[in-house]
Amino acid sequence: MIKPIVTEKATKLTEKLNCYTFRVSPEANKYQIKDLVEKLYGVKVVRVNTAVVRGKNKSRWTKSGLLRGKSAEWKKAFITVGEGQTIDFFSNI
Repeated sequence: MIKPIVTEKATKLTEKLNCYTFRVSPEANKYQIKDLVEKLYGVKVVRVNTAVVRGKNKSRWTKSGLLRGKSAEWKKAFITVGEGQTIDFFSNI
């Protein structure tokens, strides 16, 4: 599973460092992510950095009392592509 992250912070990274941000499967390693991005978008990947985003504790009050839960953990991948190459997220819309 791989989904692009399009936020202000991710867009700034793209403009300054030619680095794209993706939400990937927590079990995926850097080599698998690199191969998948190269196949899907047809670019040369220079570097892959990953970060695990922790799940947050959530709670809310209902008629039956306090319900507690947790959002799922997920992995974020920062993909740096070769000089002069770009990834167009909106080409297939």
